[in-house]
Amino acid sequence: MQSTHKIALGSIVVGAVVLGLKYLAYALTGSVALYSDALESIVNVATAIAAFFAVRLSAVPPDSNHPYGHNKAEYLSSVLVGALVIAAALAILQAAYFAFLTPHRLEQPNLGLAVNVVASVINGVWCWVLIRYGRRLRSPALVADGQHLFTDVMSSVGVVVGVLLAEATGIPQLDPALAVLVALNILWAGWKVMRESIGGLMDEAAPPEMVNQIRTLISTHAEGALEAHDVRSRHAGSVTFIDFHLVVPGSMTVSESHAICDRIEDALEEAIHGARISIHVEPEEKAKHTGGVPVV
Repeated sequence: MQSTHKIALGSIVVGAVVLGLKYLAYALTGSVALYSDALESIVNVATAIAAFFAVRLSAVPPDSNHPYGHNKAEYLSSVLVGALVIAAALAILQAAYFAFLTPHRLEQPNLGLAVNVVASVINGVWCWVLIRYGRRLRSPALVADGQHLFTDVMSSVGVVVGVLLAEATGIPQLDPALAVLVALNILWAGWKVMRESIGGLMDEAAPPEMVNQIRTLISTHAEGALEAHDVRSRHAGSVTFIDFHLVVPGSMTVSESHAICDRIEDALEEAIHGARISIHVEPEEKAKHTGGVPVV
């Protein structure tokens, strides 16, 4: 089983454990804020399952129906994560509304908070694992899952503070008030996840620093060519697609131009994990000069 698969499967296990602990915290206290925290954990489990199947599908090799691979499945999973996060936030707002209408004192708040803190620590550690290894493995689904868990950790901190304030002041309305603030924060996080994932589905270019790296590598490894132009790049999950036109002298043989292309491809593949390169060789009369990549 690949590393991304193991991590995604681990998310399901961790999510189930945290869900059980947070629901126990709610059952012990009756706190709407802790209930909201548990509700978000249900989404964590659902999104972890979605991420697991997404990374498995994205690893399927290209076939006749999907010649460029299945990498965008991870972006679809990330969009689902964002949608579920937003749905959870709306459910929290609904629960907070009813808690405002019928406020009540909490039962066993100290024990419930202790259980919730344990769950939050587990979430925090796993969040770090997901984001670190998701970026290392170039997996948008794992990174999105980690970012979602981070908002969960932050909301859990807010929930604990709210419950403590409600008990210390004797004002039960503080419990649902904190839940509302948490829900608004979750809404914003869900929108950010969806926005980034939609960008991937729309074939956004690679980040500017990577584009500059690509152009530099082409320039320094294209000795014998005249220029490169129309350099384009896009991300699809863990794969970066790169294509450009390489201008060579008209008298150059096919073998000589092919050797230059091999040299450039080797340099790009070594520097950029998951790079897939397509080069169109052109004679010197096709040179654009303006905006092209000069050969060093």
